[in-house]
Amino acid sequence: MGLGLKVLNVSSTINPVTGGGEAERTYQMSLFLEKLDIDCHVLTLDTGLSSDRVGFLGPNKVTVLPCLFKRFLIPKFSFILINRLVKNSDIVHLMGHWTLLNALAYLFIRINKKKYVVCPAGALPLFGRSKLIKIIYNFIVGRSIIRNASMCIAVTDSEIKSFANYGVDRNKIKIIPNGISPTDFISNDNHGFRLKHGLGDSPFILFVGRLNFIKGPDILLNAFLSIAPLFPSYNLVFVGPDGGMLSELSLMVKNAGMQDRIFFLGYLGGNDKSQAYHASALLVIPSRQEAMSIVVLEAGASGAPVLMSDQCGFNILESVGAGWVVPASINGLQSGISRALSDPVLLKVTSRNLKDLVLNRFSWIEVVKKYTDLYTKILDH
Repeated sequence: MGLGLKVLNVSSTINPVTGGGEAERTYQMSLFLEKLDIDCHVLTLDTGLSSDRVGFLGPNKVTVLPCLFKRFLIPKFSFILINRLVKNSDIVHLMGHWTLLNALAYLFIRINKKKYVVCPAGALPLFGRSKLIKIIYNFIVGRSIIRNASMCIAVTDSEIKSFANYGVDRNKIKIIPNGISPTDFISNDNHGFRLKHGLGDSPFILFVGRLNFIKGPDILLNAFLSIAPLFPSYNLVFVGPDGGMLSELSLMVKNAGMQDRIFFLGYLGGNDKSQAYHASALLVIPSRQEAMSIVVLEAGASGAPVLMSDQCGFNILESVGAGWVVPASINGLQSGISRALSDPVLLKVTSRNLKDLVLNRFSWIEVVKKYTDLYTKILDH
């Protein structure tokens, strides 16, 4: 690996509020590539970006296209601009899957005969909304993007099957996990955090993520409502932006008369997010479908114990004694949360094991080296 390697990361979003795992992955990976003296550029859309995000790599490193239709992330694009970015790169890295931005970048990858990798990070299955549109997208360009990549990147081995369904040979799949920047999760002010958000002194179960169907906040809320009488000292705190379910969830809380025990804090970032993890008694990730939860890495770096659904792509958690993995159902969460909260000693043991696992195996500085090694290998052939 030498200096001068030029990488173009293409992601429809790097917005930390609404972009979820893809935004965080693109941001952190790009930042750490730069720290390894890789010339990294990002092509993205202007969906709520702050000036800090636009300039996070330095001047003229992040190219932002106006988004004309946020529902389907349709950009106002310039063929000349995208062509120049692709042409000036050594290798292109496509993030996610169901985006017109990826399709446009792919067009110029083919025109300029550039090598590229693709990391859908769990996006390949036909899950969630707009299934017909996704079928059409795959027919026109999506399958070609996946099949023609120099290498497909899976964030966990469970994602290999999704690539196989697209006709990708196993020797064209490289497993590179999500990463974490541990120094981002040092801030710990339990008293200040509770005071700021009106949480009182009660221990609380924490949810972090968008309030949408895929993330499963409704599953967690229903599970908590069923066990709340058994654990009267515990509250439930939701952290994350509204993804279409806030009104429904709030109504459920009101109908149950639990406004004094269930809180919706909205999006938190920076020190507030770190403090939320540190202050929590247990983080629960109830996702219905996910490749590899970045939230579990953030919790691990913060020393928070974790219980997650078996759809999060991180089942190693339970096998190494670093948390609980349960079915993505109300009954599954009920049982798992009850077991976890009933054993305070085990909560501490699992949190220590998870922190050791995350810090030793998922630091971004180590994960990014896997990317640069892969890029170099691809370009050398």
